[in-house]
Amino acid sequence: MKLSLLDELLGFITSGSIAGLPPLVVMIIPFIVGLIVGFFVKKVLKIAIIVGIIAVIVSYLGLFGLSLDALKNLGTKYGPIAFHYAVLLIGILPLGLGFIIGLILGFIFG
Repeated sequence: MKLSLLDELLGFITSGSIAGLPPLVVMIIPFIVGLIVGFFVKKVLKIAIIVGIIAVIVSYLGLFGLSLDALKNLGTKYGPIAFHYAVLLIGILPLGLGFIIGLILGFIFG
């Protein structure tokens, strides 16, 4: 028994065209974007951890005061704006299997 759907899909991938581009090129673009985003996420997390440690040390020494009320006010002021832009960014990015695999590999090897 032959799987004609699978044969048709593989035939399209190897010889088809999407807007004049080969399907393999269209499939690689989300993977590369995922690699780049994963690399930058890893770098941003490293910087955020360093900034957090510095803030705790400075707060412990009394040079800067951290209070939960001040953090809550910042969260209520800037939280909706950050959430709005995060939703826009996620809506723009191609969320596919290639993107997710690229994101993971970019995070691990970045």
